[in-house]
Amino acid sequence: MTYLGWLFSSENWAGSAENPGIAQRLVEHLGYTALTLLIALVIALPLGAWIGHTGRGGLMVVGIANALRALPTLGLLVLLFLAVGLGLLGPLIALVILAVPPLLAGTYSGVANVDPSIVDAAKGMGMRGPEVLFKVELPNALPLIIGGVRSALLQVISTATIAAYVGLGGLGRFILDGLSQRDFPQMIGGSILVALLAIVADLLLGGLQRLLVSPGLQQRGAQAGPGRLRLIRGGAGTDRARAA
Repeated sequence: MTYLGWLFSSENWAGSAENPGIAQRLVEHLGYTALTLLIALVIALPLGAWIGHTGRGGLMVVGIANALRALPTLGLLVLLFLAVGLGLLGPLIALVILAVPPLLAGTYSGVANVDPSIVDAAKGMGMRGPEVLFKVELPNALPLIIGGVRSALLQVISTATIAAYVGLGGLGRFILDGLSQRDFPQMIGGSILVALLAIVADLLLGGLQRLLVSPGLQQRGAQAGPGRLRLIRGGAGTDRARAA
């Protein structure tokens, strides 16, 4: 059987009680991804917005975020497995650590790069710190925030396959089982499914971004690309420190 034959087999999609099919593994993979992003957003969005708004603690967070980027996810999973054993907790912690840095970078850089004249105008109208953040800075930061979400989503979808290494499900099951059984159509088919899922998710988020963000802000977000993200450049946004 070729990998295309494996992919388009109705038997492989339906599966059985003992051997779940592609449909169930896809739902599991999406569940791991959604739970990871939810937890990472709860951590990274408030922290990144506060740092970008106040300019405080930027250097420390930059160091921590860059250190997290350098961690090998599979090696971290092994350490977590030794610490917490089998189950969802280990892969979930590893995936959250993977997702937080791009979300934090996008939020922090988006808020910190808002045009100072817009912020000054908002303050001149009598807005206080929280109002400036929620009514001015965060809406203007949407392009970079959504860019961070897209980056995190792609990384989590592609890396959630590690859940299979600790006995969980997801599309990684096909890759791991195919490798152990020397079933190369299954292994290649599982890899293609992960890639296709990442592409579809990115296209959906791209469409959502075009709906939510005005054309002017989209252009500004494109100009403020990775080379201009202040988080990556070492927290230069502290020169815009503002009282909350």
